[in-house]
Order: sequence, then structure tokens, then C-alpha cells
Amino acid sequence: MQSFININEYTYELPDDRIAYQPLANRDESKLLVYRQGKIDHEIFKSLPDFIPAGSLLVFNDTKVIPARLHFQKESGADIEIFLLNPVSPDTLLASAMLVKNTCTWHCAIGNLKRWKDGQVLSKALNGITLTASLANRTEGLIEFSWPGNRTFSEIITAAGNTPLPPYIKRAAEQEDTVRYQTIYSNHEGAVAAPTAGLHFTEQVFSGLKSKGVDREFLTLHVSAGTFQPVKAENALDHVMHHEQITVKRETIEKLLKHLQKIIPVGTTSMRTLESLYWFGVKLIASAVAEFTITQHDPYQLPDSVSPADSLRAVLSHMDSKRLMSITGSTSIFIYPGYRFRLCNGLITNFHQPGSTLMLLVAAFIGGQWRNVYAQALSHGYRFLSYGDSSLLLP
Repeated sequence: MQSFININEYTYELPDDRIAYQPLANRDESKLLVYRQGKIDHEIFKSLPDFIPAGSLLVFNDTKVIPARLHFQKESGADIEIFLLNPVSPDTLLASAMLVKNTCTWHCAIGNLKRWKDGQVLSKALNGITLTASLANRTEGLIEFSWPGNRTFSEIITAAGNTPLPPYIKRAAEQEDTVRYQTIYSNHEGAVAAPTAGLHFTEQVFSGLKSKGVDREFLTLHVSAGTFQPVKAENALDHVMHHEQITVKRETIEKLLKHLQKIIPVGTTSMRTLESLYWFGVKLIASAVAEFTITQHDPYQLPDSVSPADSLRAVLSHMDSKRLMSITGSTSIFIYPGYRFRLCNGLITNFHQPGSTLMLLVAAFIGGQWRNVYAQALSHGYRFLSYGDSSLLLP
């Protein structure tokens, strides 16, 4: 296990005018940098099917972004911004938390907190009903929400909230963002950031992939705000990773077994989920644990000789014993240079922030070639970050 990774070696100069602040008019007309065995080509995303090997399995993250940014006005006129992070009660499982009625408590990031006094209840009128917010724990950022009637929390925040654009997109969310900061296949509510590699896909691209003999499968990782958390420590290994909820269906695992050596995740969130799934299988084999929880250190401390097939079969066996058709867990997996990928053979991803954990992941996947890839993207006018252009990495 490594003891030092200098984060300064995984940064680059990103001019402000290269950050994409708006989506393109058409999703699949973004640029596509294709990296294959050291060679780079510059294409358009709609041509993606031409570069995916026949027989591959593309794995997508079907999480759905929730309108997690809420604004409450105090009588004084002060604006209190509440950013939903994760549910605390009555249920911590996001799928269930979105269906709660009348009251719930969430861990939140709070803007202008000093203007919100203890005991003061904030309220917001929503089409005939009132949503209230109370500080349950100032130090921990816990907020209790209450509302009358029979509406779910999902319905409440759909009416009250705004699209949670990334912090580097310095503009207010617009109506267009409710559609464009969402993949066309988003399904399960819970993310507070989009799995942005999937934003480029259209039905036309899916049709092209199908005709090429490329299969597809979906899993769920609810992207948390921690994905934007910068690595502040000079030694990247001192960084504390965020945890995110993941769900994988039995049929997905069965399909993975049939496509070993040909698995291409769409986005770093899908990649992190797949690699976490492998390590859960290793845990099951090593110690018969029952809880699907992967820590940031697990990949570097667990036995590393288990084959991908044996790991996936162990997960299926565990599901059989529990009569489960899907498994839900959490991961804070930290992938950095030196990591050996077990399930992923390619990657479709956008261009990431300098010095971020996602840059470390890309560097782990394609080695020092990441510098050439990013230099080429900068010199060829690519747009960067969430609403930016895409790359296909086939090392």
C-alpha cells in the first residue's frame, strides 16, 4: 500500500473560459476524445457506436437528480439556502426517504446559517400548503421538514426546490436545467449531482449501439455533493472520501458475468459501483460478511487474488441465501494510481476538475497518459466539467 501521492502531480491549468456553463443545444453533438492504446482521435459523440467494440456491455448509472437546493426567506428578507445532502429519519435509504409524508429530517448544507436563530421556524408557501424547516441540530446541519396533507417529500421538493448545479457553474439554475442536468434514462431519485458522462446519450446513440451488438445494463449510485469536495491535503491519501448509496440488481450481476473483459462503465460513478461490487464479493469470500459496505481502504487491505468471476458468483450466492433480487449498500471506494481494475475494461467520462479524486481515478485507469489526453482536449477546444465534452478511454 502506498504511503504518499502528491496531489500537485494530478493537476493542470484549466482556464475559466473552458468550463462549460451551459449545455449544448443537442446532447450528442458534444466532442468525443477517443483514447485507444495510446492513440488519440477527435470525434463527435453521436459517432460513439463506431468505437465501442462489438459484444461490449455498457453500464449506466440510472440515478435521478433531485431539486436539492431550497431557498427560504426570513421576514427580515434574509435568504437561507438549504442544500439537501442525505436523509437521517425516518429512513436513511434514499428510495424510501423520497416517499415519506408529513415530516422528515435531513443532513443539509446551510447557507447564511448565522442569520437563522435557534428555535426559529422557516416557512415556504407551496400551492396551498406550507413547508416548514426547523433546525434540529445546528452543529451537525440537521433540519426537520414538515408539511400537511398527503404529498410525498419527492413531490414537496419538486415544487419547492431548484436544480443543484455544481458550485463551479456560477449562475442560477434555469428551467432548461431541470431537463438537461438529467440523463434521458434517469429513474431512481436521490442524486444531488448528475452522473454527467450519461448526459450525452440520446435515443439515436442507443439505437446505434444496439445495431453494433453492444449490450447495456443499469445500476444505481446516488451521486452525493462529496463528488465536488476538493483534495486539500498535499498527500492525497489523507483525503477522506464521501460515501454514496448504491443498488445493483441480480440480473445486472448475471449480465456482468457474461461480459467479463468487455465491460465499459459510463461515468466514474458506474465505475466506482462496479469495482465496489467486486470488493463486496471478496469480502463475502474472505469473511462471510453480510453488509454491503466498502470503505476507501478496503481495496488496498483485502485479499487481491480473487477472480472477478468468483467474486460476482459469491455476491449471487449471498443474494440467493437472502432471497434478494437486488442489493443496496454504500461505498466510499477511493481509486488512485496503483489501483488494479477488476471489472472495468474501458470508461466513458467527461473532463474533470484539476487535483480532484476523479482525476486520480482517471490517472489510475490510463496511467501517465492522462496528461496527454487533457493537453489534447485543451488544445482542441474541448469544453470541460459537468456540461462539457466527453471521452472514451480504452487503455
